[in-house]
Amino acid sequence: MLAQGASTAEACRRIAVSEQTYYRWRKEYGGLKTDQAQRMKDLEKENQRLRRAISDLTLDKLILQEAARGAEGQLS
Repeated sequence: MLAQGASTAEACRRIAVSEQTYYRWRKEYGGLKTDQAQRMKDLEKENQRLRRAISDLTLDKLILQEAARGAEGQLS
């Protein structure tokens, strides 16, 4: 729409997003091609999934360590 001469405000109204959203998107993805932006989003999702897995495993490890300490105290 912008390439066809529409103003930024008009283009944002047509696609039902705020101008702030448009500028935020443009700042983050403006220099990327469509496939690059999609790849970046996919990598961000994978990174989030891996971080969640690591935190779950860390929590499991801490729980097992606490349980082991409690079991050692009962044996004494």
